[in-house]
Amino acid sequence: MPLFPRPDPVAAMKAGIHPEYRDVVFQDVTSDFKILTRSTLSSKETTKWEDGTEYPLVKVEISSATHPFYTGKNKIVDTSGRLDKFRKRYGK
Repeated sequence: MPLFPRPDPVAAMKAGIHPEYRDVVFQDVTSDFKILTRSTLSSKETTKWEDGTEYPLVKVEISSATHPFYTGKNKIVDTSGRLDKFRKRYGK
């Protein structure tokens, strides 16, 4: 038993002011990688997880499965032609 017991943190929180914290599936749309975690985000889409339960589905563009820091692969994403403008302006 701890020397100074702490009060129950759930009882100390005010009721009705916090968002609902629930299980949510995040899906990386680039690689189809999915992870089940807890979040306050809401979604109109749902998906069936491996345990057969339906969970809200939140789609993300990048996750640990596709991020260059975690994969070790550098990938240049140029959606608005910024690289071409840079090369044109400062290129040889």
